[in-house]
Amino acid sequence: MSAPADALLLAAHGSRDPANAAQFGELVAQVRALAPERIVTHGFLEFNTPTLDEAARAAIAAGARRLVMVPVVLLAASHAKNDLPSELRALRDEFPEVDIHLGAALDLHPALLEVCRERLLAAEAGAPEVRRADTLLLVVGRGTTDPDANGDIHKLARFLEEGLGYGGSLVCYSGTARPDLPTGLARAARLGFRRVVVLPYLLFDGVLARRVRAAVAAAAQRFPDVEFRAAGHLGPHPQVARVLLERAREGIEGRGHMNCSLCKYRVAVVGYEAQVGAPQVGHHGAVRGLLAREEEPRPAWTPYVPHPIERESMAIIAGLRDWSDVPPADLAAVQRLVHTAGDPGIVEDLYFSPGATEAGVQALLRGLTIVTDVTMVQSGLKRELLGRLALTVWCGVHDPETHLLSRQAGITRSAAGIRRAYEKFGNDCIVAIGDAPTAIFEAVRLIEERRWRPGLVIGLPVGFVGTRESKAALRACLRVPRITNAGTRGGSPWASSVVNALLIEAQNRLAAAAGAAS
Repeated sequence: MSAPADALLLAAHGSRDPANAAQFGELVAQVRALAPERIVTHGFLEFNTPTLDEAARAAIAAGARRLVMVPVVLLAASHAKNDLPSELRALRDEFPEVDIHLGAALDLHPALLEVCRERLLAAEAGAPEVRRADTLLLVVGRGTTDPDANGDIHKLARFLEEGLGYGGSLVCYSGTARPDLPTGLARAARLGFRRVVVLPYLLFDGVLARRVRAAVAAAAQRFPDVEFRAAGHLGPHPQVARVLLERAREGIEGRGHMNCSLCKYRVAVVGYEAQVGAPQVGHHGAVRGLLAREEEPRPAWTPYVPHPIERESMAIIAGLRDWSDVPPADLAAVQRLVHTAGDPGIVEDLYFSPGATEAGVQALLRGLTIVTDVTMVQSGLKRELLGRLALTVWCGVHDPETHLLSRQAGITRSAAGIRRAYEKFGNDCIVAIGDAPTAIFEAVRLIEERRWRPGLVIGLPVGFVGTRESKAALRACLRVPRITNAGTRGGSPWASSVVNALLIEAQNRLAAAAGAAS
């Protein structure tokens, strides 16, 4: 990277926090000082400006004919594996005449371990003398949805424990992953060490770094018999700047490789098999350059607009019978079930526990995951509404772990999927069952024996084996809001239609709230 037409684009996440932005600015200045012969620019994935595409265009307009984008992130998780490759692809499409490369994340570079040592020594300086063998190192990672990146925090802790002679080490995370920060501090305090040194493996100051400092101060008060010392985050250190330049050279030379042996997008890692081959799609569009456009009018929530045939059908259904016996809160879902079944006669068999519809709407407004027993229920949900409400749908019936659990526990795959949902999401979900009575029986068992409390359980399977009995068991389960029916009728479309009614109501409420606010 010695030609004047070379450019280095430092790609940061972005933050609302001024301290974070200021320290990133310091780091950019350090990189420029180390590489005065190059065009060094920077951009952000979200919140701040310039955005990455704006920074790249400016560099190319300044004469760059070769550009390398380097992630200013510590570990290779979704930003390095999805968002930045997506940005790279868009830039290559826009500028085919420019040679554009992507460097690797900072990762566990030896120079960064030196910075960690420096921060730990500073935390220990001036404190009463305690041997390292009597000190526990607690490393706090950012926390991601990528198990490989989370595992790197454990690897870092082990390197520092053995390299610096600490008596032990633990890991926790400031967000997303577990154990969380309060749990990690409490565990550390109970292991019998005289001192706990807490190292936040974070690049910049800001919300997360302050969260660590506050939690350490609170732990010191809660556990007065243990001395807690908080080390600093890495910050805009010259060693960090040098590693960024090294990653830039590797990217230009085609050596900017990540560890792919346990990448959940390339290898069928246990528990993440469904993510193999997932497309590299960025997820920052809604907050891209947000701070520069916060004064702009935001897209308004609008009420749900049905297709003309759907509207006409619902109008016909409204005139089919006297609906005064149906509680107003449940009316939309009941009428959608009639629309799905094509028969108003099903109304007499339906059962909505008091407040069930409201509980379901509130659960969706809180962003709870929608769990389905089979993929057909999942396929019947209105995708546009799911996207507008940013909701996740999960069905585990075809996962390898579900198959193993089914065989080992001697239960159906649908029941095994429900058991996995209990383990995976706890109470932060609603359950929609439209195919398997065994899934209902398993849900009821978990509710009664394991105190599972999903936000809502919809049980509307079809069939003759165990169907009546499973629905009766759900109706009698008083501990959760529930929607079911009597008899053998039902099916996946029925369960989907109830969830769709809840989705429509959730969007309409947001639209009404937005209208009232304006």
